[in-house]
Amino acid sequence: MLLFDDVGFVQTQNLAVGELWLFLPVGYLLTILIETPILFLGLSPRLSARQKLLCGIWLTACTYPIVVLVLPALFYGEPRWQYLIVAETFAPLAECVIFWLAFRSKNLLQGSDWMRSFTAIVMANLASFGVGEVLNYFGWFGLF
Repeated sequence: MLLFDDVGFVQTQNLAVGELWLFLPVGYLLTILIETPILFLGLSPRLSARQKLLCGIWLTACTYPIVVLVLPALFYGEPRWQYLIVAETFAPLAECVIFWLAFRSKNLLQGSDWMRSFTAIVMANLASFGVGEVLNYFGWFGLF
């Protein structure tokens, strides 16, 4: 049995929609608290502090509702690992695309700046996923 299918974990894809809506604001705040410092340090130095902080809030705001509300509905009753693969691939990929769309026409970032920023976005998502898994494992969410 995979760790991701452990019954001790909150099976996000098997929760009622009402519980997911309750979790949304708490999870969003926790996610931006984890991801924003990583983005602040990791995004290209060509971006201002304000732009970096806004990216920490805005990128998650664009993807988090899909990860928490839409994908669990699509994967309801399916194994947790399937939901996690899709959700944790979708979030950083979509955030990289959104970041690129937002900054591509500003002539602000060069080749290595893009790679640095995309790497920071992926690392921030991995960090929030990891913290979420630890909190879930120890039952610290307390909402369910």
